[in-house]
Amino acid sequence: MTARRLGVPYDVAVIGAGHNGLVAAAYLARAGLSVVVLEKNDIVGGAAVTEEFHPGFRNSVASYTVSLLNPRVIRDLDLERLGLRIVERPAANFWPVDATRGLLMPYGLVGRQKAIAEFSQRDAARLPAYDEALERAASVLRDLVLEAPPNAGGGIIDLIRAGRVGRRVGRMDLVDQRLLLDLFTKSAADFLDQWFENETVKAAFAFDGIVGAYAAPSTPGTAYVLLHHCFGEVNGKTGVWGHALGGMGAITQAMAASARGAGAEIRTGSPVAMLRCDDRKVTGVVLASGEEIRARVVASNIPPKLLFRAYVPEHVVSDDLRRRFASIKTGSGTFRMNVALSELPSFTCRLGKAMAPHHGSGIIIGPTLDYLEAAYLDARSSGWSRAPVVEMLIPSTLDPSLAPPGQHVASLFVQYVAPRLPVGRSWSDPREKEQFAAVVLDTVDAHAPGFKASVLAQQVLSPFDLEERFGLVDGDIFHGQLSLDQLWSARPVLGHADYRMPVPGLYLCGAGAHPGGGVTGLPGRNAALAILADLKPSPVQRLSALLGRGA
Repeated sequence: MTARRLGVPYDVAVIGAGHNGLVAAAYLARAGLSVVVLEKNDIVGGAAVTEEFHPGFRNSVASYTVSLLNPRVIRDLDLERLGLRIVERPAANFWPVDATRGLLMPYGLVGRQKAIAEFSQRDAARLPAYDEALERAASVLRDLVLEAPPNAGGGIIDLIRAGRVGRRVGRMDLVDQRLLLDLFTKSAADFLDQWFENETVKAAFAFDGIVGAYAAPSTPGTAYVLLHHCFGEVNGKTGVWGHALGGMGAITQAMAASARGAGAEIRTGSPVAMLRCDDRKVTGVVLASGEEIRARVVASNIPPKLLFRAYVPEHVVSDDLRRRFASIKTGSGTFRMNVALSELPSFTCRLGKAMAPHHGSGIIIGPTLDYLEAAYLDARSSGWSRAPVVEMLIPSTLDPSLAPPGQHVASLFVQYVAPRLPVGRSWSDPREKEQFAAVVLDTVDAHAPGFKASVLAQQVLSPFDLEERFGLVDGDIFHGQLSLDQLWSARPVLGHADYRMPVPGLYLCGAGAHPGGGVTGLPGRNAALAILADLKPSPVQRLSALLGRGA
């Protein structure tokens, strides 16, 4: 450390101690590289943090549930040994529909068929084929998310990657090729219309297609977002969702422990002001304090749009590239609330305040496909939905440490809100988020009378707050929308999908890179492998470099 203070550079400086930055740091440090992680906030974790927002009440601040965290990352970083425990929800999801009906979706095919049969016998009969089709598609995705996409205009390695994917798809029969085409191009509504007839059943599946997407279920590309949320697992069980004991901060604390245990240095309260570039190559960073930190390479865990807007010096990239990064579509249409509750809610369609399976599931206000569609259109026209889509989780039903005995905390993940309000209004105005927060509570109260009266305190995060606190441009939880033009080889922009940015020495290790958002750890892992390949190249990689990677 003394030598480094005298000017000897680190191998890698990581900007941002969110979960992907910590994952990248852990992999790189375990490979023997010297790594420093620089975090602007006073705690690690980025959007995956737990905090006390009211005396005695703790909750996950922004990200709020677990399924997509990749088992390879858990295993490689030894997160379970470092204290991570994930418990499964007692049921998947619960949709209050009206005063007498609700759809409680348990785990297991038989239970799910029985629940769906109350709305449509035909849809219940179709469920096994639908499940099998999605699992076949998800199995392809599980392979693709573990490696860099082929880079447009790349060299030998990119040709090999493209050939590998082509062979995999080519071995599929025509039925599954059509399935993949549907999932990568259609809207969630159009895709589900091929399978189901009941509007509530379709809404139940369409919800996964709009999570974190500022798009209606009728928008082309939302079928892929649906698939993106289907390839996860908890404790080895696919399709299961759960909670990290201690909240999402428990995940990032374990990741930080893994990185530190491997030798990485993590500095909180150290905001980066800009990249340091010599002769158009990144050579380190400059902190807001003025301190310069030299590094052979820099890995950025901040959204690519923000990276090129505020950190990359203007002279080091072309005007066209800067424009393309500045034009990345951002805004997930989301609004986050955490509330302290004096008691569990009682729903008109499922009375009772005693703990029951639906209290431990994802409780989703979004009873029909038309409801989801109208919520989006409303936000587009007026800034927010007057009847929003709300996913409520009550993690204290599974983790009593989060609230005082007999009381609870709830996470409210809400859509839709416009990333930017109409002219003359702004999310920076506290009155805007207070008004919409009241709409959210009223929406839940309409299905669970007395819910609003049970709220003891609340924490409210608008798109503005998400950007100010976590750097999420326009409040985008995925660092850039998962739209058709921002996936795979086009994420973040065509030609730079392999985690290597257009400035030598700069890498992207956050959710703005493939495979995108959600607490997966995969952008961090995959970027670390790209960095290791460049700093410790194999003979094949050296040959590829000699033959040229293309522009």
